Amino acid sequence: MNLRELIRKNRSYRRFDQSQPIALQTLEELVELARFSASASNLQPLKFVLSVDPAMNARIFADLRWAGYLPEWGGPKEGERPSGYIIMLTDTEIRKEASTDVGIMAQSMMLGATEKGLGGCMLGAVDREDLRRVLELPERYAISLVLALGVPAETVVLEDVGPDGSIKYYRDAQDVHHVPKRPLDELILKRIG
Repeated sequence: MNLRELIRKNRSYRRFDQSQPIALQTLEELVELARFSASASNLQPLKFVLSVDPAMNARIFADLRWAGYLPEWGGPKEGERPSGYIIMLTDTEIRKEASTDVGIMAQSMMLGATEKGLGGCMLGAVDREDLRRVLELPERYAISLVLALGVPAETVVLEDVGPDGSIKYYRDAQDVHHVPKRPLDELILKRIG
């Protein structure tokens, strides 16, 4: 898969084949990709909690909110939930805020997951206080993002934004997940040269 194909295939998947486990080593390999990624001022303030344990995964799942544009959908049902999680933490004793690092490293790990035949969803809608308690995290670690991972069990289609201009993702009658993307000409303000 070339880079363009990898990026197009790396979508937010919200339903997984929960019967297919992920090895802890696979999550470690994804964190290794994050480790090799760029870091602002090379401070490397991010730390990670990895889980492939079904009981802990259920506890993590309870603190996540899924698909804001689909308010009638409560998230993946049992059997469609992630098989693994990477919880991204910012060590606030190294840097108070690290959103640049979080974005870079999350994308590196998601591309690595896609290359391995996995899919995932980056979740920022998290009950951080309860998840901190569940994971028994010291105060110095701020929960930045949760990556939910598994073998995808849904189809996600990219399409151009329609005439109504809506960028809201939606599911059609066949339960295919559609993601409208703004056209390239709308993104490029100037072409010089």
